[in-house]
Amino acid sequence: MEVTLLGTGGPSGLPRPGCPCAACASALGPWVRAATSLLVDEVLLLDLTPGAALAAARAGHSLGGVRQVLLSHPHDGPAVEIPAGLPRPVRVPDGRELTLLSGHRVRALALDSPGTGYAVTGPDGLRLLYLPPGAAPAGTLDGGPYAMVCADVTGRPDALARLRAAGTLGPATEVIAVHLDHGLPPGPETTRRLAAAGARAVPDGTTLEVGAYEEVPDLPRRTLVLGGARSGKSVEAERRLEAFPEVVYVATGGTREGDTEWASRVGAHRERRPGSWRTEETCELPPLLAETGPPLLIDCLSLWLTHAMDEADAWDEAAWAGGGERQLQEKVRELVKAVRETRRTVVAVSNEVGSGIVPATASGRRYRDALGRLNAAFAAECEHVLLVVAGQAVVLRG
Repeated sequence: MEVTLLGTGGPSGLPRPGCPCAACASALGPWVRAATSLLVDEVLLLDLTPGAALAAARAGHSLGGVRQVLLSHPHDGPAVEIPAGLPRPVRVPDGRELTLLSGHRVRALALDSPGTGYAVTGPDGLRLLYLPPGAAPAGTLDGGPYAMVCADVTGRPDALARLRAAGTLGPATEVIAVHLDHGLPPGPETTRRLAAAGARAVPDGTTLEVGAYEEVPDLPRRTLVLGGARSGKSVEAERRLEAFPEVVYVATGGTREGDTEWASRVGAHRERRPGSWRTEETCELPPLLAETGPPLLIDCLSLWLTHAMDEADAWDEAAWAGGGERQLQEKVRELVKAVRETRRTVVAVSNEVGSGIVPATASGRRYRDALGRLNAAFAAECEHVLLVVAGQAVVLRG
């Protein structure tokens, strides 16, 4: 079974007509995307969009053999002209299954938002899942892993989490991001973000063979996200795991009785996290890293270091000279060793504090130096290291 992506953009395309945003302004050349439409084996068209016939011709295909046109979501704006000879587009009721003369079977899936998902089984038995923009499956999913999933990865990463939890998205499933809109910048940044979810994007007009997996992204197992205050580093770290059904969020900051501002910060973090994530408030990181289980998101190493320096009484000059420094170094070595040996997927967050004003106190300079060394040692064990500046992620490694 072959799938030609006549378009891969959001319902309004990319760039959006008349939109002055930076993402639309930089969506040029190969980054221009028409509204998403899929042509399956030249007999089934999923979503009819403006210019579909021309897009098919540019891709070396024809709509002349199409025997069924299915719509997946409400289409706003002016009516789309139906090319001559093309069947009238229809929406299939949830749960209904169609069998085409070509041997393709199409089952309509219920979603958690207006629209219909389509599970297509080809004559070869391979299965394709197509989801409309802003949608995730509702209800029970069964039937084993799909060979390919085309979905709104950036708008609804939790849809992938649901598919993974149900076993319908397996290690060999190729995930293609469609409905790409101006919320995601074009270029390498798009590739990096999608790879974190186990997905990739392709240019309009690309034909893919369902069941061929040579392009599946290689997910980094250990990632360190650095950044300054309010740089967006925590959001970036959370984004890297939001397509996974289970995540253990390791909060190293604990609670601070009577500190309403701190409680507000913690609450904002919790509101962002998917409901399926579990939170553990602890600074005992090596035991968690040694266990098997779902991915870990550690936020953050700078607060872990504060706790470790408190335990070593590092703020007292005499205690520091009398063994506190050695105690802290041993704690850092234990943590780094655990990161090196872990088999879990880990995303850790840390502050980058060495680029600003030199602290006025000896203890402040001690903390700054210790955090710089910790960040360097932790990063050495990670396949992927990012620096977030003004909300923009700069790849340092990976």
